[in-house]
Amino acid sequence: MIKVGFLYTRLRVEEKHLLDELEKRPGVEVVRINDGDHYFDIAQLPEQVDVLFERSISYSRGVYISKIYQANGVSVVNTPEVAERCGDKYVTSQILTREKIPTPRVFMAFNEESALQAVEAMGYPCVLKPVVGSWGRLLAKVENRSMAESLIEHKSTLGVNHQVFYIQEYINKPGRDIRAFVIGEEPICAIYRSSENWITNTARGGVATNCPITPELSDICRKTAQAMGGGLLAVDVFEAETGYTINEVNHTMEFRNSIATTGVNIPEKMVDYVIQNAK
Repeated sequence: MIKVGFLYTRLRVEEKHLLDELEKRPGVEVVRINDGDHYFDIAQLPEQVDVLFERSISYSRGVYISKIYQANGVSVVNTPEVAERCGDKYVTSQILTREKIPTPRVFMAFNEESALQAVEAMGYPCVLKPVVGSWGRLLAKVENRSMAESLIEHKSTLGVNHQVFYIQEYINKPGRDIRAFVIGEEPICAIYRSSENWITNTARGGVATNCPITPELSDICRKTAQAMGGGLLAVDVFEAETGYTINEVNHTMEFRNSIATTGVNIPEKMVDYVIQNAK
């Protein structure tokens, strides 16, 4: 019997799909762990499991609880190291840059004056992002100096987390981007996310259609997954004038709009991977 700890914040469509898949597997027992309903003794787990399947919505909760389980000898999918590489946009960009994987240029700044200088040096338009965040929230496309001054002043009043300024090169997309789903280091399917808005996330109204996995797309996704440390990843890819370029990598991927779109049973393949990684 394999005991799978299922760590979650709330049961979204994705978590329900994954639990349905886990609970129909013979020889698998699921232990549900709500990340807000428990306290954790860092020296002793409340219940031993063979693998922790991390699906927290909260980045910080997921990382810390994963670290506790990993420190007590439990295999974690995705590992906290992978979560930290994907969950912090600076860390992701630094790894991609180091590995010479195409990715938009990024400048970092830490007060209002240097942030404005960085935006001016990057050129207009450019993108301001929080270093930690998802679903396309709190992104801003900066069109000119007046807008930059206003946005930087606004961000600086939001608290210490927003006083780390991540300034990204704007990539002129063809009205869409690509989200590729990777299991281990194997791209299994991908979708186009199309929108009239420059933010194409399906959570913000982007429309999903199937995207073929070409050799070029497969290659850059494999390299990206290897750089991040493997696992269950969603790789966000831009079609730039110079070719594919990696925007972000997601470690707790959402896939509700992609199962029927691609014809691939994504939760089945995810659960296969989790069970394979049980100790």
